Amino acid sequence: MTAKFVKLTALAAIVAVSTFSASCGEFNRSQGKAPALVVVDSLQAASGAEPDTFGAVLFSDVITNVRTPAPCSDTNPCPSIYADLGQVVMRLIAKDPGAPGTVSSPSLLNSVTINQYHVSFERTDGRNQQGVDVPYAFDSAVTVTIPGDGQASASFELVRHSAKQEAPLRALSSTGTFISAIATVTFYGRDQAGNEVIVIAKIGVNFGDFGDPA
Repeated sequence: MTAKFVKLTALAAIVAVSTFSASCGEFNRSQGKAPALVVVDSLQAASGAEPDTFGAVLFSDVITNVRTPAPCSDTNPCPSIYADLGQVVMRLIAKDPGAPGTVSSPSLLNSVTINQYHVSFERTDGRNQQGVDVPYAFDSAVTVTIPGDGQASASFELVRHSAKQEAPLRALSSTGTFISAIATVTFYGRDQAGNEVIVIAKIGVNFGDFGDPA
């Protein structure tokens, strides 16, 4: 074996190790330090006019004509604006799958408390200017703790009252047009050891002036 061949082999080995280390570091950073991952089992939404009726797609009514209580009536309905609700169900899974025949489960220390969320909207046609094509993104707070051995659910504001009074939603009540969008909800929290946790979920949203509940 020549000295030149030995040098080239050693160099190749160093490059391979460096590349592997960089990839692992990138993976660790993207996954975070928490030993458990948050999984979103479902994300549903309900129109503010019918807050108990959740579904996989939100039909966000920009104006709801209310007929009760007085002085609102069938002949003199009151135009009203409701915020729309989201409802999420989450659970934890351990990053370490455990040894063969032994299932690894998150412990009480791995329980995650979600305390903040961010909502943004995008259209499938690529027109995504906030306040022109889609509602403004916003941040808000919600507090729920996901136990290591079960699920947790939480309701939160998905479409704000103010968004329906701003462009582009405000115009939908007079133009009779609709906007189809995707809402991306990012939840932020920490486990009981202080490790940061982030999880993202999406839901379809159709904005418009829809028929009012009977």
